[in-house]
Order: sequence, then structure tokens, then C-alpha cells
Amino acid sequence: MTLKERFLEIMNFNPNIRTIKWEFGYWGETIDNWYAQGLPRNEYPRIPSKISTPTSTLHTPAWTSGRKDKLPKGIPVMAGGLYWPTHGTPLDNDVKNYFDLDKSKILVNVNLLFSPMFEVKIRKEDEDSLTYQDVDGVTRTFLKDSATIPAAIEWPIKGKKSWEKLKHERLNTKDIRNRFPDNWDTLLKNYRERDYPLAFGGHPYGYFGTPSHILGYENLFYFYYDEPGLIHDIQNTFTELWINIFSEVLSQVDVDHIHIWEDISFGKGSMVSPAMFKEFILPYYKKLTGFLKSHGVKIILVDTDGDCNELIPLFIEGGATGLYPFEVNCGMNIVKVRKDYPNLQICGGIPKTNIKFGKKEIDEILKPVAEVLKSGGFIPFGDHFIPPDVPWEEFKYYRNTLNNMIDSFEK
Repeated sequence: MTLKERFLEIMNFNPNIRTIKWEFGYWGETIDNWYAQGLPRNEYPRIPSKISTPTSTLHTPAWTSGRKDKLPKGIPVMAGGLYWPTHGTPLDNDVKNYFDLDKSKILVNVNLLFSPMFEVKIRKEDEDSLTYQDVDGVTRTFLKDSATIPAAIEWPIKGKKSWEKLKHERLNTKDIRNRFPDNWDTLLKNYRERDYPLAFGGHPYGYFGTPSHILGYENLFYFYYDEPGLIHDIQNTFTELWINIFSEVLSQVDVDHIHIWEDISFGKGSMVSPAMFKEFILPYYKKLTGFLKSHGVKIILVDTDGDCNELIPLFIEGGATGLYPFEVNCGMNIVKVRKDYPNLQICGGIPKTNIKFGKKEIDEILKPVAEVLKSGGFIPFGDHFIPPDVPWEEFKYYRNTLNNMIDSFEK
């Protein structure tokens, strides 16, 4: 069974085969700590340096501005359960090989944002920080010492006038072929011959995710009330654009699933009310997912951190078939979610911050995993990037125990 076939079987709730062995990912500082604590260093994670599309190389100017011999502390290192390429981030191999984890799902590398992309412009740089305009038109500041994800300080859309200009200049559906990277023919051959799951979408593409990304959170919240027509135009424009791009991709290769990036929730619930979701988000979900399902893409996964309990019924109504990463310490309970929504695919659900507390706690946090694995439709892994305070020894016990549990379900 190929990894692609296994993924499809798991997502179709076949409980008689072992699920996939992935992690969501690790922070750069975590990986470097583990090398110092005993992880064999054979393939140090490599940060891509070539700008390709916003899908695969957003934040690349920041990640490549610091030391060349060491990962930024706050760079995400991908580990299969999210998707890759994305964020200009590296893909782990050493942890994967140590535990014999499965290879990563792969994201179709196509430009789903502005085309032509914005030119990268360095606004200010010294030994401590970098301020720059990225390929998405967002100006960001990157602090080289802490080296966490760059913070946005200025956005390309400030109101209706700037939106209309951007829409005319960079969101034209007539230039779809220009949205494919230079090595598309090589990628396409790889996609067609794949044995891994292939996905659309990812960061920063979603119906809360994209507006918040190009407007800024505070501006978006004001515009919901002050400029509702603008928000609807943004949503409709991207829906039509994405359908056009996906149509072109699907005419060339089949795709297994889509990832819609939202991050619409936080530790205490949703950042928008259900009523606002129904007005500004739900209609566009239905249109996009309806198109995808009619073209054979049946698995629709939504990425939102925090407590998303109250939004799950709305995501399902919008056509989503699964969610991740189910952050446990924010109130997400995978056993309860499976009971309440038996047909919802679940990915993640293991509290990453609890792994550091040792064997007894690890055994406790894996009990819900064993329960949900019985019904299929579940890929367990840490509920976000593994933090740097998780020691290598504790992670080894956790991952080996989880792998043994997964293997026990193979019939």
C-alpha cells in the first residue's frame, strides 16, 4: 500500500489498517536542542532560498537573513502532518528517519495570491532586525535574535481604493498560466508519479485566513462592520480565482485533498461570531467545496488553532470533512468531537506541551488516541509544533509509544 493509498483509506474511516505516522512539525530551536541531546545529525534541515510562489516561499527573505549554519529559533520545521513546501520552511528528515515516520504530504506549488507577486524590498536591516516587503505585499519585521515568525506591520489593502487597484493589477483570472512556477513541468511529472498524498491550498489561503493576512486582523474586524461590501468582494474574487486555478491544475493531475488555512480561533473560542461566519464565510465555503467535490476532491481539511468547538458545525455545513490540529489545552477533546461528529476526520489532538512531563503523563495523553483510533478517520500527532522545552528523551518515549500503538491497529 502506498502512502497515498493509506491516506485515502484512513480518511475513509477504514479502522483495519494502521494510520499514518506523522508529526505536525517542530520549531527550529527544538530541532537544535535535540541534536545536542542525542538526535543523530545526518540531514540538517535546509531552508529553501529561491523565491517561487507565496504558497511555498513566503517569509523566505526573513529566514535567510540570519546565520547560515543554524536554524532560526522560531522557524517551523515541517514533519508531514501539515504540508510542504510552505512558509519558506525546511522539511525534517532526521527525526523522520530515526522513528521511521512516513514521508510528508506535498502541497501543489502554485500561486493562489497576487500575480505578479510583489517585489521583495528591504526597508531596513541591521544585525538585530530586518524590515522588508514580502512577495504578498505585506511589510514585516523580523527580529534576528528571537527569530520567530516575522510580524506584519503594514498590509497591501487599506480600503476599497487599494483593493480595486490590486484586484485589477494582480488578481486577473486571464493569466492563470503565469501563476505556475518555472519548474512546473518537473513538478507535474513528480505529482503524476507520486506515492504520497497531494494537496491544494495551505497557508495563507482561507476565508478568514486570506482577508486577515492581506488586511490585518484589526482592519478586518472593523471592515466586517464598516465595509461589508468590500469583504464580500474580496471573498468572491478569491473564490473565482481559486476555482479557475484549481480547474487548470485538475485538468493536468488528480489531487487528493485540500487544506484551507483559517486560524480563526484562539485559546478561548472563535474570533468571529457564528452569525458573522454565516454571513461572510459560509457561502464561499459552499461554493468552493461544492466545486472541488464535483471534480473528485472529496477531502476538505481545515487548519485552525485554539478552541474551535462552536465553529465545527459551520465548517461541516460549508463542506469541510476534517479539521486539525485540535489543541487539547485550548479545550479540544478528540473523544468528544468524535462522539459528536462521527464522520469528521481528525488530525492532531495530542497536547504537545505535556510531552515534557515524562512517561506517566505521556501514557495519559495517549489514552484518548487509542480510543479514537478504533473508529478510523484519525491521524494522531502533536497539536502544533513541538516546543523547545520538550527534551529528546521524553519525545523518544512519546513517539515510540505512539508508533507501537499505531502498529497494533494493523489487521
